[in-house]
Amino acid sequence: MAKKLVIVESPAKVKTIKKFLGSNYSVVASMGHVRDLPKSQMGIDVEHEFEPRYITIRGKGPLLASLRKEVKKADTVYLATDPDREGEAISWHLQKALKLEPGETDKKVERITFNEITKTAVKNSIKHPRELDMNLVDAQQARRVLDRLVGYGISPLLWAKVKRGLSAGRVQSVALKIICDRENEINAFIPDEYWTIDAQIAVKGEKKTLAAKFYGDLNGKIAIADQKQADEIGNYCRKAKYKVADIRKGERVRKAPLPFTTSTLQQEASSVLNFSTQKTMRIAQQLYEGIDVGSGTVGLISYLRTDSTRVSEEAEAMAASYIEKNYGSEYLASHEEKKKDSKKIQDAHEAIRPTDIERAPSIIKEYLSRDQFRLYQLIWKRFTASQMAPARYNTTNVKVQAGDKYLFTVSASSVAFAGFMNVYTAGDEEKATGNVLSAELSTESELSLGDLEEKQHFTQPPAHYTEASLVKALEELGIGRPSTYAPTITTILARRYVTKEQKNLYVTEIGLAVNKILTEAFPSIVDVNFTATFEALLDGVETGNVKWKTIIENFYPDLEEAVQKAEKEIAEIKIEDEVTDVICEECGKNMVIKYGPHGKFLACPGFPDCRNTKPYFEKIGVKCPKCGNDIVMKMTRKGRRYYGCLGFPDCDFMSWPKPSPHKCPKCGGLMVEKGNKLACINEECKAVIDRKSVEESDE
Repeated sequence: MAKKLVIVESPAKVKTIKKFLGSNYSVVASMGHVRDLPKSQMGIDVEHEFEPRYITIRGKGPLLASLRKEVKKADTVYLATDPDREGEAISWHLQKALKLEPGETDKKVERITFNEITKTAVKNSIKHPRELDMNLVDAQQARRVLDRLVGYGISPLLWAKVKRGLSAGRVQSVALKIICDRENEINAFIPDEYWTIDAQIAVKGEKKTLAAKFYGDLNGKIAIADQKQADEIGNYCRKAKYKVADIRKGERVRKAPLPFTTSTLQQEASSVLNFSTQKTMRIAQQLYEGIDVGSGTVGLISYLRTDSTRVSEEAEAMAASYIEKNYGSEYLASHEEKKKDSKKIQDAHEAIRPTDIERAPSIIKEYLSRDQFRLYQLIWKRFTASQMAPARYNTTNVKVQAGDKYLFTVSASSVAFAGFMNVYTAGDEEKATGNVLSAELSTESELSLGDLEEKQHFTQPPAHYTEASLVKALEELGIGRPSTYAPTITTILARRYVTKEQKNLYVTEIGLAVNKILTEAFPSIVDVNFTATFEALLDGVETGNVKWKTIIENFYPDLEEAVQKAEKEIAEIKIEDEVTDVICEECGKNMVIKYGPHGKFLACPGFPDCRNTKPYFEKIGVKCPKCGNDIVMKMTRKGRRYYGCLGFPDCDFMSWPKPSPHKCPKCGGLMVEKGNKLACINEECKAVIDRKSVEESDE
């Protein structure tokens, strides 16, 4: 009979940990949380210090009964949930649900944590148990209670204003606003024209020409604004004589990257492997919980939810030994380099790393699925590189003078010492320059012009967010924590607030409606600074410097006031179906506008007797420039808004920006809205006028 019981979160860990401990230990899983706030009501007593009312999660009754039986057989119970706030809270809930609190049981109850699921780590945790850390538990409670107050306070307003089934979470609402703000930036963007001039310079005695870029004149850099200026410079340079004005040689050092945190792993996996944040976390969880690698089941990576770049001394020593043995001592990072990069030396967590660097990806490839192998290889290479010496480049910068007026630049670099790049190069690694400079090149070298090309360019709008760049933005703004990035993105996609097309995230019509209500009625909820400040306060709770209920007490009155104000305003708006002049061909009634998962559609008011529906196309009062038909607002299959011709498919006109009823004053063509400007869509015209002044003149 087992005398010691270890309770973990997932059944996958059970299999791995059982093999590390003797027959005197029994290992069981809680399958995640066992208690939570009720789904059907707020579950928080706002009249009595915001005390949460936890209940057993539906369906977990039989599991708890089974756990209680296991507890009865044991003398000692080890609560071995994940080493973070949520894991601590699960252990606390287990202690409550299984009646393992001091005074309720004569059994010994210990809290153990391990950063990796290896035999050494698990056995060490058994040797060094501790008590539950209530500061960690309270930090998690504060997050859960505030999120419940926000969600249950605001979501009903969205149901009344937009449609049922919508939600307004604290972090997801800010994430949605960030995406909406970027969409507005893109829509308002007016491209600026600029030109570049590239030259191919021939060096006497050399077969290969040098690729040179126009820099400016002898007084400094020049930006070429239009074709006239480009032609003037180009005409001069074609007739000019060329000489080497200056040669500068130097060395550039490229530091080794830091090992992965949760957010940087998600970003790199997206860039290199094309993984979504959700897929990255799912596969990383599998690698953490344990894989059978022939010699037994073992966790391959350390804990995956972390914002620390710290590495334990043992892992550093193991890496140093491996690098020296396989690459040589010159590839080892110096002590100073390691010290400079260790920003969070006091962190309890470590960076994401392999549990054993000797377990190279190629050695265990046959035991892993394709995706497991690719992610493990990425983590292994990044960690190994982080412990290696920097790469060093030899750089050469040459200034080539055209006549007595203009300068071109030629740059080249070559790798002097590969360092960490022998193992790893990032997804956004800079490309080596194509120039190969002869050692003979000097200020005495004879040069001649081979070819000169003038190119027109236009500045580009900010890029749409991807999952990876949104995670980066959330992290930089201090919003959310490692465990919340992937669920936040999953939620706004599932709610159809945003849609994903070829990695890019686009706001849907429903997302725009939700963001508009939240921004107008609850500006503090979607305020980036408020959300980031709250995360800092949670850190204060974790360290014991702030009481969690104090945070809630300070926040709730403002939320309650905003909800009551919004409820009054919304109550004054009678939500009725908008009747259209479209006649239902099945029953003859005027069809009405309804909201569905993808936005507006036309439905028969005779439902359920008549179930006829049609797509709804909202006319915007502008005629198609191609065929003269009406331009209407349409939606892509994924819910993204665009403007197209009502005559489709006979007419293929479409526009992402909204067309304006105002004609271009220069060419009479169609203009589109770009923030507070109107821009002509005619490529040859490209006129831009102030939108406000035009609209005011109409009035």
